[in-house]
Amino acid sequence: MAAEVGKKFETKNVKITTKSHVMPNKKLGRRECQLVTFDLPYLAFYYNQKLLFYKGNDFEDMVGKLKDGLSVVLEDFYQLAGKLGNDEEGVFRVEFDDEMDGVEIVEAIAEGIEIADLTVEEGASTLKDLIPFNGVLNLEGVHRPLFAVQLTKLKDGLAMGCAFNHAILDGTSTWHFMSSWAEICGGAESISVPPFLDRTKSRNTRLKLDLSAPPDPLSTKSNGVAKPEPQIREKVFKFSEADIDKIKSKINANPPSDGSKPFSTFQSLSVHIWRHVTHARELKPEDYTVFTVFANCRKRVDPPMPESYFGNLIQAVFTVTAAGLLAAHPPEFGASMIQKAIEMHNAKAIEERNKEWESSPKIFQFKDAGVNCVAVGSSPRFKVYEVDFGFGKPECVRSGSNNRFDGMVYLYQGKSGGRSIDVEISLEAGTMERLEKDKEFLMEV
Repeated sequence: MAAEVGKKFETKNVKITTKSHVMPNKKLGRRECQLVTFDLPYLAFYYNQKLLFYKGNDFEDMVGKLKDGLSVVLEDFYQLAGKLGNDEEGVFRVEFDDEMDGVEIVEAIAEGIEIADLTVEEGASTLKDLIPFNGVLNLEGVHRPLFAVQLTKLKDGLAMGCAFNHAILDGTSTWHFMSSWAEICGGAESISVPPFLDRTKSRNTRLKLDLSAPPDPLSTKSNGVAKPEPQIREKVFKFSEADIDKIKSKINANPPSDGSKPFSTFQSLSVHIWRHVTHARELKPEDYTVFTVFANCRKRVDPPMPESYFGNLIQAVFTVTAAGLLAAHPPEFGASMIQKAIEMHNAKAIEERNKEWESSPKIFQFKDAGVNCVAVGSSPRFKVYEVDFGFGKPECVRSGSNNRFDGMVYLYQGKSGGRSIDVEISLEAGTMERLEKDKEFLMEV
């Protein structure tokens, strides 16, 4: 079924009809905001992509409402209408003035395609024509919009493909903006939680970066010889509230004797994914495997930053062990490692990481999450199915094809609500095939 749908979709060209730009409703003048240590490492990632599907029959009315709401919400989130720039010392910043183009809006049509054709569990690659800025590095924000939207007319609704420059915001800020935009479109005169825009309150170190030859995230050369690019497949695995409760209760059935806290839903599901992906990779017992989570540091830094802080305030937290140890021990072994790594990532650890990076800046590639890794981005805490622009809740929320590699995982709130979670996983094709047959992972045992 999935293959048939993907084939059907790919044979139907998505036709771009118009391209326009949206700026804040009010004149704001010239504004600048320095990028800080939490932002800069992501310059060589790709734009972060999100895709939402909405039911509806009046495409023009929906587009008009979205554009009108965007021009209002950009009064607060004006940085998304700006560009990347450098000051006289080469320090990166967001620059905005009233003469810029603003947010790019692309309108398109996909004749004959229904939402049901596109919400299959297989393959972000079949959806890439619905999202702008595929394969575009954040560094290109010096001459491209920092935020672009493609609105595609479907047979029974609208596909909203969004591309955000990851050098200027993380997932928390992304969904804060999306919910604020929806709030305005839903009739609110102003947003309930304005963004906290002063990045220098979190870090005020001015760094000049040499980006004359930024790293190529697609490079697969070893000793000058090109290695074949592994075939990556993506799939969404849906875990119901009952599945999540079973996973969590099983891992908490034998609590550690050291008096540590019960394992959270995130820790329980994470180790479930980590163990089964590691098993599906058929690693040797002595092979290392890494679990990576991009932790929200807003409440971890000193002084703490508000949840409305607009920018990147995340850091990668790494856990590593041998594949044989992860498999030989019960799930609580891996869960305890993840729990301890996250708890140890306090203000002191964050400060040390920042100082280490600032002394020798490294522009990350999107695949730098570790060997044989499982890397988790996004969070089921983001209320993605509550982003209602006035024409109902989304039918489906997905990530685009940017920033995907073998082991990348996106967690989303499940559409059925409650504690259900959708798990988007990208894996080498053979590994994915084995994972799809793993009944214990699928909670079919």
